[in-house]
Formats: sequence, C-alpha cells, structure tokens
Amino acid sequence: MPGTPTIDSELLRAFVTVVDTGGFSAAAQRLLRGQSAISLQVKRLEERLGARLLDRGPRHLSLTGEGEAILESARRILALNEELAARAREPEMAGMVRLGAPEDFATTRLPAILASFTRTFPRVALEVTCELTLELLDRFHGGGLDLALIKREPSGPDQGTRVWREPLVWVAAHHDAAVGDEPLPLICSPRPCLHRKRATSALDAIGRPWRIAYSCQSLSGNHAALRAGLGIAVLPLDMVPHDLVILNEGDNGLPNLADTEMALIAAATLSAPAQRLREYIVRDLEHGR
Repeated sequence: MPGTPTIDSELLRAFVTVVDTGGFSAAAQRLLRGQSAISLQVKRLEERLGARLLDRGPRHLSLTGEGEAILESARRILALNEELAARAREPEMAGMVRLGAPEDFATTRLPAILASFTRTFPRVALEVTCELTLELLDRFHGGGLDLALIKREPSGPDQGTRVWREPLVWVAAHHDAAVGDEPLPLICSPRPCLHRKRATSALDAIGRPWRIAYSCQSLSGNHAALRAGLGIAVLPLDMVPHDLVILNEGDNGLPNLADTEMALIAAATLSAPAQRLREYIVRDLEHGR
C-alpha cells in the first residue's frame, strides 16, 4: 500500500536486544553501540509504530501491552533477515552435522530450530540422535557427535554453553496421585536419567518412601503410564502434556525440585555447517528463555 511505513530491522534489533538483556546499557554493550544510540533507535521504533513499547523506570524496565504484542513478530522478522543474509553469504554450504539431544527436548523446542536451519542451508544433512544425557556424552566423547544438547545440574561441572534452564515439576494424571502412606509410585526413564535421580534424591531427603512403578526409555511410553494413573513423574514445566496435571508440592507432601540446565557441547573442531548450527541453537534458545 502506498505510504505504508517500513520498519528498519536495526530498530527492531535494538528493541529485541534491550528486552533480552534487560536494559539499554547491556544492549549497547552487546550491539557495540552507545547507550544513547540504542535509546534513540527504540524511540524511533515507537514513533514509527505509534505506540509506547517499554515502560522505563529508574530501576526497572518492562514491556507494555503493545511491546508484548510485537515482540514475537520482531523476533520472526530478525530471524528471517538472518536466514536471508546467511543464504547470501554461504549459498553453497553443504555437508553433514551429527547432533544429539534428549528425547523430550528433541520433540518440543528443537524441531523449529532445525527447520529454520535446513531452510537456510538445504544442502546440509542433519543426523539427529535422541538418547539419555549420559549416553549422549558417551557417544560425543567417542567421536560420534559434532554437537550435543545435554542436561546438567546448575551446580555441576561447567560443561558446554548453557542454553536453557528447566524448572522441574511433579506430574500425574490426577491431583490426589501422591496422597497416602504407601511408597510413592514413580514413572521414569531407566538409569542413568537426571530426572529420575532428581526425583529419588529429593524424596530421600525428606524421608518419603518411593518405588519405581514404571520405567521406560521412551518418553511417549512414560506419558502413557502417567495417563493410565500408574504413578507420578518429574518433567520439565514447559513439556508437561496438556491432559496431565502439575502437583502442588506443599499440598501433596512432595519436596521442592530445583531447576536443571540444558547445555550445548561442541567438538573441538567443527565444520562450517556444524558451527552454523551451533550458532542457530544458541541464538534461538537464548531468545526463548
């Protein structure tokens, strides 16, 4: 439509970076610009859109309703812009990248990232392996993976780049699943499994008896056992199926569960396609946190 204003992607980038970093000073450092320049870019974006996007206070910064509404659109525009720029820079990039990831993560957040990557680099073949974290580590250290997403304890070894933090919750088919004096029936993956270890260690810490009621390597198998009411499980909050319930820890006598982390580890030497995939994963998961 004639007269329709266009939005400079650099204005969107300034706005998104301010939101992601929590302030104008941090955004300026990340974008290697002056703080006044970042502030001016956000102001110009607000003028172009005819809406205030950020509430600025002396000690806080928050999104307005209008800011919330355009944030995801701004992210999509920047991602598409980066895809086009990458295609122009490296149109003939080809090869194979071997990526490992836990099943729960590989079936939720990862597919969209991989789809974006393959649209940009259609000649790069991806080989994705889904296993438990310790099995992924064995495969990675054996030279079988270029990149691997692994679950780790926040207080554990500093291995890889942290890309995601996972709040853990107790999940069951109904709200009274943890009521009673009998040993708590647990549904989990076989050893070694970080969520299994987190559940049993937390219960042991408060002296609550438990038993393994159902153990399955497959995430879908454990979900089926939960739906059948065979017990309760520990799952990441963002990955709880809509037809299962989250148990309130205090009301059910269940212990609190500390967060776990997802980290990305990379081989010492990466091909150009593997390096690009690493950048995609880190960028997209940082935006989703």
